[in-house]
Amino acid sequence: MKTIVCEKPNQFAYKNVEVPLFQSGNALVRIKRIGICGTDLHAYKGNQPFFTYPRVLGHELSGEVEQIGNNNFGLKKGDSVSVIPYLECGECIACKRGKSNCCTNMQVMGVHVDGGMAEILSVPMKNLIKTNEISFDQAAILEPLSIGAHAVRRSEIKENEYALVIGAGPIGLGVMALAKKRGAKVIALDINEERLDFCRKWAKVDHTVNVKGNVINSLMEITSGDMPTVVFDATGNVMSMSNSFDYVSHGGKLIFVGLVKDDITFSDPEFHKKELTLLASRNATKEDFQVVIDAVKNGYVDASTFITHRTTFDQMIEVYESWYNPEEKVIKAIVEL
Repeated sequence: MKTIVCEKPNQFAYKNVEVPLFQSGNALVRIKRIGICGTDLHAYKGNQPFFTYPRVLGHELSGEVEQIGNNNFGLKKGDSVSVIPYLECGECIACKRGKSNCCTNMQVMGVHVDGGMAEILSVPMKNLIKTNEISFDQAAILEPLSIGAHAVRRSEIKENEYALVIGAGPIGLGVMALAKKRGAKVIALDINEERLDFCRKWAKVDHTVNVKGNVINSLMEITSGDMPTVVFDATGNVMSMSNSFDYVSHGGKLIFVGLVKDDITFSDPEFHKKELTLLASRNATKEDFQVVIDAVKNGYVDASTFITHRTTFDQMIEVYESWYNPEEKVIKAIVEL
């Protein structure tokens, strides 16, 4: 079968390899769609933390069950599935407490182990979720949107609370959409006006603020001087994450959804004065995937406009670098098999 290997930074290659052997506990999945995310883009450029080469990228995946044994998951050959790419150990303290998304021995497909830029992938059955009622396109975007769903669940946001989401990339958009679904009044903050316009149209946010303006004054005006009670930073930018402490109300919560390979600094007196709650949000769980599946099935999440670029597996290497070009206005790129 054919795979695409990131051999080293800035170098992809097509490779022919053996089809994975069928093994107990796993299913063989014929990959149909591969979503391209920031992790893939950073890894290709050599900027992804905890990453080694060569590596088969790809963790936003949908496909069809090619071969499977007896199981208690209700899965059978021919089922459409989405892949939950987080391979947890099941034995550590986090796993035993039901927090498999932050397993101490976590291996993420396409990051720590080879991923889904391949025609067929062997996947533990417990890491598959049936998606017969939605399209392969829709199933492929469940993973990034589930990261947003997990962050929103972590926040415990309530109806009519003001939620500020910093960063209008795919993860931030997922946070916005799922926060809106919970009834929050959502404010999008970004530096790109076209992205902010997309937030209004796709995530139906209530307000947008451009970083180039006076952010604090704008937020105070929107919230009648109170500031947002919940702030999500989905930028993965050290300056943005450090500044985000200033945007939270007294008694509010700050959730870091993005990851940065750096140290974050903040004023401890201000942190204590506000009695802020600071949370990290990592990956997602099957519960979060199901929340997004329900949102997709109910028409709350529109995959057709979220996916802005697509190519075939055989043409991916040729077009991949174009997705870094801001003029391309990529929200989500998809590779079809």
